[in-house]
Amino acid sequence: MRTQTRIGIAIACSLLLGSCAAGPHQLRRTVDDWDQKVYVNSPWLNAAMWIVPVYPVSHAGALVFDFLITDPYYFWLGDAWDGSGTGYRHLKVDWTDGWVDCLLSDRSRWTRSDK
Repeated sequence: MRTQTRIGIAIACSLLLGSCAAGPHQLRRTVDDWDQKVYVNSPWLNAAMWIVPVYPVSHAGALVFDFLITDPYYFWLGDAWDGSGTGYRHLKVDWTDGWVDCLLSDRSRWTRSDK
């Protein structure tokens, strides 16, 4: 195979795999929201679901599904062409006794908690 052809194939594969790593990560964030909802309602049940690897297996499966299907779909069929990404709306949780802020928030601190 000629060197130019190999370089072209390498560039094409890099672009395709790069698109799989970028995206709204819809299924992974859905699993994360499920984890948060269970934790807010019952920290003990949440801990059990981490020990019996329900969440780790769910996260791994969601990562593979997002990498192969969801992220390339959103990237190639919309986001790459209009220049803006697709957002993800997280599950709203109202029944909690305290909040910690996102570390990307301006007012966040590592251990800050609002009760």
